[in-house]
Amino acid sequence: MRIIFMGTPDFAVASLQALLEAGCNIVGVVTAPDKPAGRGQKLSESAVKQYAVSQGLRVLQPEKLRDPEFLLQLQNLKADLQVVVAFRMLPEVVWSMPPKGTINLHASLLPQYRGAAPINWAIINGEPESGATTFFIKQEIDTGAILFKEKITIDDDVTAGEYHDRLMIKGAGLLVKTVKAIESGRYTEQPQDQLTDGQELKHAPKIFKEDCRINWNQPVDKVYNMIRGLSPYPAAFTELNGKTFKIYKIAKESSAPEVEPGKYLTDNKTYLKFACTHGYISVTEAQLEGKKRMGIEEFLRGVKL
Repeated sequence: MRIIFMGTPDFAVASLQALLEAGCNIVGVVTAPDKPAGRGQKLSESAVKQYAVSQGLRVLQPEKLRDPEFLLQLQNLKADLQVVVAFRMLPEVVWSMPPKGTINLHASLLPQYRGAAPINWAIINGEPESGATTFFIKQEIDTGAILFKEKITIDDDVTAGEYHDRLMIKGAGLLVKTVKAIESGRYTEQPQDQLTDGQELKHAPKIFKEDCRINWNQPVDKVYNMIRGLSPYPAAFTELNGKTFKIYKIAKESSAPEVEPGKYLTDNKTYLKFACTHGYISVTEAQLEGKKRMGIEEFLRGVKL
């Protein structure tokens, strides 16, 4: 089959690499336009573009997916199938173009956690497992017929970043399995509306800055899961010495706090812990506004509380 791959971040690179290593015929790669980044505002290429160029693949970087010139380029590539991993929402004129359709790899067990941030929300909500799903794209986001799923356990101390890396590899393998099944015609489609009866559907909307502010008046387990689910990006935060204090790595203590929620205890040498309802969050790695990310002992050597 002639395949067009669409994706942008590191998460998508693993899938593109797996498809190439499996012998798939990638005739084109669609990714985000180069964007200014850093202090010098130099143009930065997406992770997918960098990898695609290194493999000698043709790269398309449309500003707008409905642009007539871009649509003509897609048509001229004569793809049988389009594969989407961590890209933007496609208009129907794009996803309906290939005769075998357009498939997507989503980082949850659909229909649960439809939306932009499934990895983060699964951990924030304390799920013991989630996984990856491949499905055919249709008009409403993340609602198309399911092809294959793979469950993955979420350990109770894993961060979103660590789970992302594990899911990235598992998802790439699932995508190769899906593409091979479509090529051979040996697959079944399962409509998602058959899986929603009696289930409470949990969603995974985009996360904004205010979603990352820690509410210390919540139970310690809830705060613990929130911080894990936002680490390392976009990172949960609170205020310390009047500055933004991002927290990346933590431990929890389930004991009756000696101070009210939001207050902290420290020896200014080895530990810093914040009180929640029914316990403490002990910070082991953090970043104060204007400083680098560091372990708590190094942090306390430079900041007296």
